Amino acid sequence: ENLPPTRDHDVKVQVRACALSWIDTKLLSEIKLEKELLPVGREISGVVLEVGRKVTFFQPDDEVVGILPLDSEESGLCEVILVHEHYLVRKPEKVCWVEAAGAVRDGVRAYTALHYLSQVSPGKTVLVMDGASPFGTIAIQLAQHRGAKVISTAYSLEDKQYLERLRPPVARVIDVSNGKIDVAESCLEETGGLGVDIVLDAGVKLYSAEDESNSKSQLLPHKHDIITLLGVGGHWITTEKSLQLDPPDSHSLFLKGATVSFLNDEIWNLSNVQQGKYLYILLIPILEDIMEKLSSSIFRPQLDEPIPLYEAKVSMEIVQKNQARKRQVIQF
Repeated sequence: ENLPPTRDHDVKVQVRACALSWIDTKLLSEIKLEKELLPVGREISGVVLEVGRKVTFFQPDDEVVGILPLDSEESGLCEVILVHEHYLVRKPEKVCWVEAAGAVRDGVRAYTALHYLSQVSPGKTVLVMDGASPFGTIAIQLAQHRGAKVISTAYSLEDKQYLERLRPPVARVIDVSNGKIDVAESCLEETGGLGVDIVLDAGVKLYSAEDESNSKSQLLPHKHDIITLLGVGGHWITTEKSLQLDPPDSHSLFLKGATVSFLNDEIWNLSNVQQGKYLYILLIPILEDIMEKLSSSIFRPQLDEPIPLYEAKVSMEIVQKNQARKRQVIQF
C-alpha cells in the first residue's frame, strides 16, 4: 500500500499474473535468508507504470515478465510492485499474462539443465523423468526443439495419456505407475543398448529400503538404474540434493566417462559474480528466449486454470505440500 520511491533502476509494475512455486525454506536457512514471514510468488507478469531515471530497457505501458530475486522483500501477489530492471524482459503481445508467469520458472530450469549443464543437441537421446509435470513438459519441448529424441516416464494413466498426446510425439512413454516396468531396461531397449545421453531425474531412490508410506518414492528409479541406463559420455542432471554415490557407483560413471550435475534453479541468484551484470549477460537472454518460444507455441506449459487472488492461500498450501500436478497461477 505504501511503496517506497522508485529508485534509479527500479521498474514499477502493475501485476496481472503471479505463479506460485514451492519455497525451499532449508535453502533460505542455509544462505541466511530465512525469516519469520516469507514473501510468496516470485514469477510475475504485468504492465510498467513508471520507471527509474536510469532505466533504459523499459518505459511506461510496456508489458513485462520476470522473476523476483531470492532475497526479495516483496511478494509477487501485490497489485503494484517495484522490480529492478535486470529481473524483467518484455512480454510478447501473443503471450497471455497467465502463460508468461506460469512458464518462466520452468523455462529457466529447463534451459539450465539442457543448455548450461548438458548441451542438448540434434541426435541425442534425453530421458525426462515425470514428463507430465510442469517442468517435465517444458524440458521435453525444449529437448525436442533442439533436435533430441525424448523418452519420458509417467506416474499415472492420466500422465501417460497426456504425454502420448504431446506433439511432436515423445519417442517412448514408460508407465511406471504399477512398479513393474524396468526403466533401465526400457531405455536400453529404445537406444539399442547404447543408453541415453542425458537424464533429467525427478528424484531418485538412494537406498533399497524405502519408507512404504511414501507412495511417490516407490515410483522413483534407484540411482543404480540411472547409472545403468546412462550412455558413454552421458550427463545425469539430478534434482536430488542429498545424492550419495558409493565407490562402485563412481567407478561405473568413471568407466562411462559420464558426469553428474545438480540442478539448482536458484544458481542465478546465488552466484558470487556481480549480480546485476551476471543476470543481464546470462539470465536475460534465457528469459527472452522462453518468451519467444511461448509466442511461437514451441512451449506449451502445463498450467492449471487461472486462480483468483482470494484462493491464493489455499493454492499455496497445495504447492508447498508438493500436491499440485499443474502450475498454479494467480490472475489479477
